[in-house]
Amino acid sequence: MEMAALDLEVRDNLIRRGVLNDGYHPEMEAIHIRNASRLKEILAEYGWPRPALVGDDGAESAWLIVQHAIGDPPFQRLCLRLLQGAAQSGEAPLWQAAMLEDRTRMFEGKPQIYGTQLETGSEGRLRPYLLEDPEHVEERRKRVGLEPLSKRLAREKPPPRPADPERFEREHQAWLRRVRWRS
Repeated sequence: MEMAALDLEVRDNLIRRGVLNDGYHPEMEAIHIRNASRLKEILAEYGWPRPALVGDDGAESAWLIVQHAIGDPPFQRLCLRLLQGAAQSGEAPLWQAAMLEDRTRMFEGKPQIYGTQLETGSEGRLRPYLLEDPEHVEERRKRVGLEPLSKRLAREKPPPRPADPERFEREHQAWLRRVRWRS
């Protein structure tokens, strides 16, 4: 729980400083790497942190850490399988596995299933990243305990735009290749 709290604290600090949305900030990346490294040790010893072992808050913290471990695709994919197993056995919320699945699919350049990953459109409004079978997304969201997409979109505010969107996109694509989300 301390690792997840530090993650959110650093994120909030970077937002206040106005530097979070101009690329993957090195301070944020360092926290994500350190937290993922420690979670790997925990997984090796105990398996996926289920509420029976670490409580609901501890299990949700593990999910947040893995959700943010974006620089380690093999680790996120492993955790997705572990989390899906825990969710299927009722030991983790289905929405957590759904959000992690969407996140990995987005970074892989594939359409997401549940519409949990958002992006800012050219008109400046948030929209879901590319969706697989968009006509049935609300049914899938409901099945895993997610609120309707329209409610989520109405609640969320778009993040500040990068100072140089073209540079941001070039660096993002280079990062995706460097960490091996994409070839």
